[in-house]
Amino acid sequence: MPDVKTILFEICADERVYSDDADLFETGLLDSFAFIELFGRLEDEGVLLQPTRINRELLRTPAGITRLVRDAVMFSA
Repeated sequence: MPDVKTILFEICADERVYSDDADLFETGLLDSFAFIELFGRLEDEGVLLQPTRINRELLRTPAGITRLVRDAVMFSA
């Protein structure tokens, strides 16, 4: 499973992404371009997320994104 927080740090260059409950929307760490990059990086790691089928609230925090990735990996296995 890819390390979501490392990917987020590489995209955002901000250590706040290492906090499970950091609000990525409110802080402005993830804008629309960063989301595209995040989904692309996850896809490169073999994790396919369908944005239209995701609970957007789970995208709010690193913990939520990690949960989405974990569930996607488990579902595809």
